[in-house]
Amino acid sequence: MFTIILKTFPPRRPTTMAASKPILYSYFRSSCSWRVRIALALKGIDYETKAVNLIKDGGQQHSKDYASFNPIEQVPTLIIDGHTLIQSLPIIEYIEETRPDLPKLLPKEPLKRATVRAIAEIVNSGIQPIQNSAVLQKIGDEGKIEWGNFWIDRGFGALEKMLSDTAGKYCVGDDITLADLCLVPQIYNAKRFKVDMSKFPVISRIGEELSGHEAFIAAHPSKQPDCPDDLK
Repeated sequence: MFTIILKTFPPRRPTTMAASKPILYSYFRSSCSWRVRIALALKGIDYETKAVNLIKDGGQQHSKDYASFNPIEQVPTLIIDGHTLIQSLPIIEYIEETRPDLPKLLPKEPLKRATVRAIAEIVNSGIQPIQNSAVLQKIGDEGKIEWGNFWIDRGFGALEKMLSDTAGKYCVGDDITLADLCLVPQIYNAKRFKVDMSKFPVISRIGEELSGHEAFIAAHPSKQPDCPDDLK
């Protein structure tokens, strides 16, 4: 159902003309790209992937060509409806607002919507940026596992408390929301950094539930065309 096509990077600068198919500039293991891939899959949006290797050649996101349309030099970038969008949460909210068909990623009720956004931001602002690839490069290979483990464990402690009050089947009740899109990639990172997930039973249960969903399977790093063979 979800067609992904790998294109050689670097590309030409995106034009403002609407393309027949959205284009996602993505790195297979990027948490932020992963969130957007889940949203596209949930909404049934067919798209084309252009891989941006965050490690090769010092990071292809820093190339002059890519920086010309993503000034912060990060992934993802989504070209959709003739627009160039950056930053994962605004991209997902644009998808939600322009494609409001089910599943709805943000609840209609204001308090529940605020709760979903708060959970998403615990991950998006409070955990992921502290252990992303740019930070880890500064920390260095010797200390990066300890660093990532500390900050994810700390953030998951707060998240576990919040989810204990809000969760049903998923992060907020029984419907998949933006919060779930942020949670799943962060669980993957937690395992990479050897976080003891037995301390977080609610997070683990939700992650296990979501791992069998078709959209989450399609968006997984191992399913991406730029995933190295040894990680598939």
